[in-house]
Amino acid sequence: MLQVEAVSKSYWGIHALERVSFQVASGEVHAVTGENGAGKSTLMRIIAGMERPDEGEVRFAGRGISMIHQELLPFPDLTVAENIWMGQERTRWLPGWLDQPAMNREAAERLARLGVMVDATRRMRDLSVAEQQSVEIVKALARGADLIIMDEPTSALSARELELLFRIIVDLKRAGVSVIYISHRMEEIFRLADRITVLRDGRHVATRTASEFDEDRVIALMVGRALDTTIAKGGGEPGEAALEVRGLTREDRFRNVSFVLRRGEILGLAGLMGAGRTDVAAAIFGLAPADAGTVAVCGRTVRIGSPADALACGIAMVTEDRKEFGLVPNLSVRENLTLSNLKCCARGPFLRRRVEAAVADEQIRKLDVRTAGREQAVKYLSGGNQQKVVLARALLTNPDVLILDEPTRGIDVGAKAEIYALIARLAREGKAILLVSSEMNEILSLSDRVLVMREGAIATELLTGTTTAEEILRYAMPS
Repeated sequence: MLQVEAVSKSYWGIHALERVSFQVASGEVHAVTGENGAGKSTLMRIIAGMERPDEGEVRFAGRGISMIHQELLPFPDLTVAENIWMGQERTRWLPGWLDQPAMNREAAERLARLGVMVDATRRMRDLSVAEQQSVEIVKALARGADLIIMDEPTSALSARELELLFRIIVDLKRAGVSVIYISHRMEEIFRLADRITVLRDGRHVATRTASEFDEDRVIALMVGRALDTTIAKGGGEPGEAALEVRGLTREDRFRNVSFVLRRGEILGLAGLMGAGRTDVAAAIFGLAPADAGTVAVCGRTVRIGSPADALACGIAMVTEDRKEFGLVPNLSVRENLTLSNLKCCARGPFLRRRVEAAVADEQIRKLDVRTAGREQAVKYLSGGNQQKVVLARALLTNPDVLILDEPTRGIDVGAKAEIYALIARLAREGKAILLVSSEMNEILSLSDRVLVMREGAIATELLTGTTTAEEILRYAMPS
């Protein structure tokens, strides 16, 4: 179906890909894995025709290629149905007249087939990241392509949506459709893939059948060494209350949410897509303030109407959507890193450039951000390195409370282990951490307690040491 021959691509003299070759058979699920910056997304953009290689060629024997991007690319002011049928709109009567009812009806049917509970007439900008990602999957499937590239398609999906997507991939395979599947989640790769290709530093390292690999071997090939992927919790006894939330409510999103988060504690927030996890986090941080309820930080009741208010109160947040809320893509790595705490680099009203450069360099080193330099535009970094920049900026404010919403979304296994260790260390140092995650292993391994949300309310509180993924899912399922 697809043959890639000796493809190379460079940016500013840095090799993103160097003579990469591999093949994808008809009806095959072919996993491509590697660390952030290994060249996976660049290779996929070349295959999809979005970029031209400097050298090499791509040969394709099918009718069409469709791609689900790691960074979502919706038309925010158009409806869900209009996004799904973009470029293949249904028309009636005269050419150019859209058949809106037919588009809405067919979109609703396809959404229901994937189990996506989203109204086809809603604007894309009003959807959560997980809902937008689900719509992008439906859009790609609606193209009827012979090859579908899925670049981190499950990064914001919960367990129920994952199972539905896996079922669809199996059906596509039976129909002879080829799938290139990119994911940092090893359990997904070994569940779905027929063959696995490993990239490292822009080069092809190995392609083998999935049965010839195991997880440790794939990780070793990705990072060039054996890697300890065990997660160590923060440890120690939680201290006094750092964050107290009472009766927090936002119309049509969540209601009467109450909890206490203590210093040195990691509190997990779990639930299915649309349960209200991200909405609660956004309300606490002032991105979308609540209609009712109170928030107290370190015993003092505060009013938070914006992220600036939250930062001033000692709350920092890593959002799930780094493109919309986390980064200014055209600014440099340096400017993005220091954006929330310019006063640490200033004397009076004047910014001290040397101090700012030193601060940025220190954060780049601490979080191992792979960049050509502090002045490189952040939009040219890989997804995982962009996430590291967002995390580094949040930590630069030295917050009492740190909200992490999908902190390892789109991050490779090596970087993920580093971030897990960092989160555990921050808890040991006394930070109060609210962890929102769709990854059950992340919630169970890092958190001391977990709040399970269902349909906009907290269904239960569980101790992670005595619960299981199955019990969490049981409470999360709609009644």
